[in-house]
Amino acid sequence: MNTARSAAPHDTLLASLREHPFEILRPARQSVPFVFASPHSGRLYPASFVAKSRLNPINLRRSEDAFVDELFASVAELGAPLIAANFPRAYLDANRSPAELDAGMFEGVLPHAIDSASPRVTAGLGVIPRIVRDGAEIYQGKLSIAEAEERLSTLYRPYHAALNALMEETRAKFGVAVAVDCHSMPSAAAAPDIVIGDRYGVSAGHALMRRAERAFEARAFTVVRNVPYAGGYTTLLHGRPARGAHALQIEINRGLYLDEDRILPSMRFHDVKLRIADALRDLVKIDVGLLGGQRPSALAAE
Repeated sequence: MNTARSAAPHDTLLASLREHPFEILRPARQSVPFVFASPHSGRLYPASFVAKSRLNPINLRRSEDAFVDELFASVAELGAPLIAANFPRAYLDANRSPAELDAGMFEGVLPHAIDSASPRVTAGLGVIPRIVRDGAEIYQGKLSIAEAEERLSTLYRPYHAALNALMEETRAKFGVAVAVDCHSMPSAAAAPDIVIGDRYGVSAGHALMRRAERAFEARAFTVVRNVPYAGGYTTLLHGRPARGAHALQIEINRGLYLDEDRILPSMRFHDVKLRIADALRDLVKIDVGLLGGQRPSALAAE
């Protein structure tokens, strides 16, 4: 398991990220109309990034949805692909619009339209974050415009192009596609185990949401809908139920599976992973007809 590293003369991790910004775990044959995504579990921290930060390696990792890609890895055995970003959220947030940039973070004038008034940008959590999730400032100084564009062009856009291709392939095969955006949330005394978001009923059909809730509740998870996480850019982008595309967001309480101080899997990690796998097995068995899709006759014969 990779962790944040100190600066080195040659930034081999940055070169690796540019070559492989994400991984796709594919099933032997896709048999269900689901695509899973983990945009925030990347844990390759470029040395040049760490050198520019005022934070130590552990504090840089506070924004990670640590090991969520591993929690959801069972989906390949269930017949669905999983795409996971290799770049860390503190470096680049794939669950934001590319326009959500904070102009004050950069030297010079950004060459394209930006949404600096976005509440996420105002909070410091734009596509290139200014802070980590606990509020600590990331950078010692301003970044160059060229660096912002480099992150978007070599990491962000390839990730979204690949996710979009998976969704299109899935919809072509099944007549419908479901994006499941996988995240984790900081633990708190009153937090539920799981929050399932559909942008308050906009990005996913009712039957799908109810199926998801029941699947997790049957595995003894406490589940709430949309509060405090209703869905981000991925659900906004892909959630078009009337067009045969659904999107929902799943947030897992980190206290269930993670040592949040050391950012390491806890002793309960394996058990929680198995319970999640059981819940997802139920979820992906939903009748495609309830999602507005139709199984092609060729698939029905398989």
